[in-house]
Amino acid sequence: MTSNQSIPPSPASFFQALLCFSGVILLIAVGLFKLAIDLHSLMFLCLLWAGLNARYLGYQYKELRHLMSEAIARALPAIYIFLLIGMVIASFMHSGTIATLMYFGLDWLSPSLFLPVGMLLCAVMSLATGTSWGTVGTLGVVFIGIGGTMGIPLPIVAGMIVCGASFGDKMSPISDTTNLAAMSAHTNLYRHIYAMLFTTVPSFLLALLIFIFIGSGYSESAFASNEIEGIQTALAQTYRLSPFITLIPIIVLATLSIRRVPAEITMSISVLVAVLIAVIYQDQGIVPVLNALWINTPGNTGLENLDDLLGRGGISSMSWTLLLALMALALGGILHGAGFLAILLAGIISRIKHVAALIATTICSGLIGNMAMGEAYISIILNCQLFREKYEQQGLDKSILSRSVEEGATLTTGLIPWTTAGAFYTATLGVPVLDYVPYAFFNYLNGFISVAMAALGIGLLKKISSEKNVAN
Repeated sequence: MTSNQSIPPSPASFFQALLCFSGVILLIAVGLFKLAIDLHSLMFLCLLWAGLNARYLGYQYKELRHLMSEAIARALPAIYIFLLIGMVIASFMHSGTIATLMYFGLDWLSPSLFLPVGMLLCAVMSLATGTSWGTVGTLGVVFIGIGGTMGIPLPIVAGMIVCGASFGDKMSPISDTTNLAAMSAHTNLYRHIYAMLFTTVPSFLLALLIFIFIGSGYSESAFASNEIEGIQTALAQTYRLSPFITLIPIIVLATLSIRRVPAEITMSISVLVAVLIAVIYQDQGIVPVLNALWINTPGNTGLENLDDLLGRGGISSMSWTLLLALMALALGGILHGAGFLAILLAGIISRIKHVAALIATTICSGLIGNMAMGEAYISIILNCQLFREKYEQQGLDKSILSRSVEEGATLTTGLIPWTTAGAFYTATLGVPVLDYVPYAFFNYLNGFISVAMAALGIGLLKKISSEKNVAN
């Protein structure tokens, strides 16, 4: 071998993979929970640790940089949406869209019914639009404002929002994760959705019953009617609240999403429509409205909490989230590209004998993948690759694989503070992930119910002919 020929990196051993991944988890756990170090600094340390482990295997700096850049490049559509969501929220604030939803929502929402009704509305919107982020960024912001005025703790409200938004993100045929899971598992999209119905519907109904029970504790006697009337008065004095005009931006957003127009185009058009309404109908200056797309400013209703809510949004509001996402994606690029996660899981998969254990391992693997790589997309693809052969050996339909992968990856990504979804939900709702996690019942109950049903032999679809099972 000549001197200018590079030696290919060595494959990681199971011990090396375990050491690398354990170090990442330890750094985050101790730094975040024990020392209260900012997540961005912890991500930097994790990048150094993963890079050193990859360097030990023989990876050169240029190769590591390529792995990080490649991971970020794959997530560019999500990054575009990050920026657009900030503008959507700000423009909807200035157009009076959010104010209109709050004003009329306060008329028919009572404290006892707020949580279950809110969960259902979030589920319907996310199912129609295929995006949990869009639902959280629109209805979620509204419900946070309304729930706060009703005296319901914000972590409970945020948990309800995440439950409803996650339902559509998992079940909608126009959801990116739904399509990605079906495609990665080589199964038909609607076969995938059909398989998910067996575990998703019971989980959703159980979470709904829990919120009905919790909501019953907030009786009408606790309803701050004077405060509600004060908020409605402040909104009516600040905005012109004609639903036929001010709700046009959100109708455009939902309609274009249902018609499967690309998310970037859908959001951009919604922003432009909202800006026009803010300038023409709300009589706001074009310069302040356009500046708000970058950095929004608090409202002028005279109510501090309401002003803070109306001041949310803008590209700058997403900077904390976006920077964290970029670092998490870079970390995932090293862990994935250097094979640490694949080697770690391969050793576990070979020891699985029972279907329930296989599904439980798949779900846990999705959670671990999210924790390691910061977002669900790579986790979905990787886990479908890792577990496909094992599901075939068990005689299970490929849609069971795609279902289990979604239950582990899609539903848990919002429960981890440093994932793109977790960071986005925190930035948008103003509630830390660890505060709302106990109330995101649907997101973690789904996994337990899926494993329990597998142990009982319920909802396990068997192999069908490849002609029927290939994704269209």
